[in-house]
Amino acid sequence: MAIPVIDFSKLDGDSKTKAEALAEIANGCEEWGFFQLVNHGIPLELLEQVKKVCSESYKEREQDFKRSEPVRLLNRLIDGNDGLSAENLKKCDWEDVFILHDDNEWPSSPLNFKETMKEYRTELKKLAEKVMEAMDTNLGLQKGYIKKSFSNDDDDNDEPFFGTKVSHYPPCPRPDLVTGLRAHTDAGGVILLYQDDEVGGLQILKNGRWIDVQPVKDAIVINTGDQIEVISNGRYKSVWHRVLAMKDGNRRSIASFYNPSYKATIAPAPELSGAEGYPAFVFGNYMSVYAKQKFMPKEPRFQAVKAL
Repeated sequence: MAIPVIDFSKLDGDSKTKAEALAEIANGCEEWGFFQLVNHGIPLELLEQVKKVCSESYKEREQDFKRSEPVRLLNRLIDGNDGLSAENLKKCDWEDVFILHDDNEWPSSPLNFKETMKEYRTELKKLAEKVMEAMDTNLGLQKGYIKKSFSNDDDDNDEPFFGTKVSHYPPCPRPDLVTGLRAHTDAGGVILLYQDDEVGGLQILKNGRWIDVQPVKDAIVINTGDQIEVISNGRYKSVWHRVLAMKDGNRRSIASFYNPSYKATIAPAPELSGAEGYPAFVFGNYMSVYAKQKFMPKEPRFQAVKAL
């Protein structure tokens, strides 16, 4: 069983080809919650440069990771000399990570890191908006509905948030004892992942089974977050996923999040209201709940934010 791979360029084809692409995207959203895009319009030379600068950036962080809490805990457990148990590692992720957004400080090395990632994020943001327009069409919503719902109606300058998480999952001597990234659903809107095309480890939960998200060279993996689930009134479910720690290889993962403004009010689209009945809430309030419950079942999060 493989995650759907969709030729995104078909959206720009004739009416028949476009309809086929929309149907494939609808299936990816409704049946999987994850799908991969090829021929997505992002220059392949840029993707290669992104891989290069992110890998070089990690080399400068590698020694810091070796001194990190997960590494120290695992080494203590392997040594077995202080009564530490495997339970101590269940709340750890075998992950080196930093975040990029428009207002925080980015790594200054390598020299072309900032320039490359700025260009990449610009291209990826355009792709995210095109994906959301396809979702609008498939859900029977007005073009631009999802993007508009991610903004604060009371402030035209309060736009959706776009962040990028650069992660590496280094080789782990005991992947049976620690997870690369614990199972969770994503809090936000549309997630766009440029994953390693050689080292696997990403899995989604489908019908009670963990399924690999197979590496596909130059593909962008798309998944829907909790806010898309709410706007679609449950038609597009956010999906549990995780990253396994691997004994060999250093997995690179660059995930970007097209999320609502913290002041945006999220609710089921009026055209899709019905039995599911998700509550309306301010996204910032949801994030306050999510920060405490990220690795817990998602349904109580919706009830908790309803009470705020």
